[in-house]
Amino acid sequence: MKILLAEDTKDLNRVISVALSHDGYEVDQAYDGEEALDFIRKNGYDTIILDIMMPKKNGLEVLRELRSANIVTPVLMLTAKAEIDDRVEGLDAGADDYLTKPFAMKELFARVRAMTRRKTEYADKQLQFADFTLNNEKFELKSENSVRLSVKEFELMQTLIINSGHEVDTNYLLQHVWSGTPEAGPDTVWLYISYLKGKLNAITSKATIRGERNGSFRLEAL
Repeated sequence: MKILLAEDTKDLNRVISVALSHDGYEVDQAYDGEEALDFIRKNGYDTIILDIMMPKKNGLEVLRELRSANIVTPVLMLTAKAEIDDRVEGLDAGADDYLTKPFAMKELFARVRAMTRRKTEYADKQLQFADFTLNNEKFELKSENSVRLSVKEFELMQTLIINSGHEVDTNYLLQHVWSGTPEAGPDTVWLYISYLKGKLNAITSKATIRGERNGSFRLEAL
């Protein structure tokens, strides 16, 4: 699992990053809100941990920007304040959970595990992007027309929609869509990207997938 940790206190950032890495997570570290947004625009994450009080842009501002960009990655907010208003503001802005400092590392791990599990709940919903919808029960892609998707086509499209606010690279897609399939490679990703482009054309959607073989990909509305 890949995590973005945005915390401006360097010592705390380092301690949390080391602990998460030791527990098997891949961690990118940001020290202010603008740096966090730069990471989010360039990479796909399974969970984002945001400190509320950060320079340049605070955690709430970062959260609002990523949610307005339709990035639905689970977000855990860290706050030094215990007031209920602070918690409500974060949850209203689109946070999935919050944790008040100081906290036990075991509790942080428990919250992160809960949110990464929660991500699978998207499979029970209907996702929408631009002029098409992805029905997660029927594996159906629908705009003016509709087509059924294979399992891997569905998982790839779901990943592209969830990460539609930024590009996702070939390695990320291999890890998240073809995890446990060692024979899959960059050509596999490119082949399925081509399949989905054809399916978008088939349903007369105005959306497309931008990107080149062995590179990064992004779902865009024309």
